[in-house]
Amino acid sequence: MNGQSQSKLKKILQLVPPGFLVDTGWMRRHAISRQSTSAYVKNGWLEPVTSGVYRRPFTSDANPEATIGWKIPLLSAVWLMRRKFHVGSASSLALLGHSHYLHLGGEFALYLYGSDIPSWLPKLRIDAQVLVRSNALFGEATTGIENMDFTLSNDDDPELTQSPWRWPMPMSSPERAILEMLDEVPKGESFHNVDMAFEGLANLRPKLLSTLLALCRRVKTKRLFFVYADKHNHAWRRHIDMSEIDLGRGDRALTQGGRLHPVYRITIPAELMPTEAHDGP
Repeated sequence: MNGQSQSKLKKILQLVPPGFLVDTGWMRRHAISRQSTSAYVKNGWLEPVTSGVYRRPFTSDANPEATIGWKIPLLSAVWLMRRKFHVGSASSLALLGHSHYLHLGGEFALYLYGSDIPSWLPKLRIDAQVLVRSNALFGEATTGIENMDFTLSNDDDPELTQSPWRWPMPMSSPERAILEMLDEVPKGESFHNVDMAFEGLANLRPKLLSTLLALCRRVKTKRLFFVYADKHNHAWRRHIDMSEIDLGRGDRALTQGGRLHPVYRITIPAELMPTEAHDGP
C-alpha cells in the first residue's frame, strides 16, 4: 500500500468508530477512490453491508448482538453521511421512557421521519422494523426535534459501548412525538396505545405543545389530541390556548361504529367519549 492509500485508510480509522457505517458519498467527500475502497474490503479494514455501504469492523470483543443493532446505522447516517431525518412517534416516546410498555415483545417499531432517509436503511438486517414517514404533518418545521443521547437510559448499551464516541440522535420531544403517534391512528396505531401513552405524559410543556398544534397540518390529529387531552386532564391542558389552533370545520369520521364527540366532532370509540356523553342516553 502506498503512502497516499495509507493516509486515506488512517482517515477512516480516525473518523469512523468501530461498527459505524460509511457510504460512497462519504468516500467521495474524503477523496477515497473505488479502487482504494475495494482494497480496504479485501484486506478486512472495511466490510460491505449493502450496495454502496460499508462498515468499519467491530473490535474482536464486540457483542455479537451489536452487529444487528439499529442505533449505530442511524447515527452513522446522520453524523457521518449527513442525512437529515429524526426518530419520532411511539419510538421516541419509548426511548425517552414515556411508554416502554408499548413495544413489549416482538420487533421494535422504529418510526423515522424526513425526506432524506437512506433507501438502504429499511433493508438492513437489524433488530427493528423501520417505518418511514414523510414530513407531511409539520412540513419542514423542526420545532420539537431535539438531539437526544441514546445512552441516557442505558449506559451499558452493547451497541454503543464499543464506540469511543456517543453521538446524540435527532428525536422528537414527547410533545411532538405524541402528535406523530396520533397521526398514525387508526391504521398504524391503536386508540388504546395512545390512551396509555397520554396517561404518562403529565409533564409536557404547554408552550411547545401550543406551537406544535399551530404548526400541525392535519385537522384529524389536532382534534384527536384534544379528545385525549381533555380525557386525561393533566395540568398542562389548562395552559393550551386554543384560539391559535385551526380545528377546521365539519364532522370527521375516524372509525366505523364510533361515536361523534360532542365538542371536537370526530368519531371515536365509545370509551373515549366524555363521561356525561358516555353515560347519557
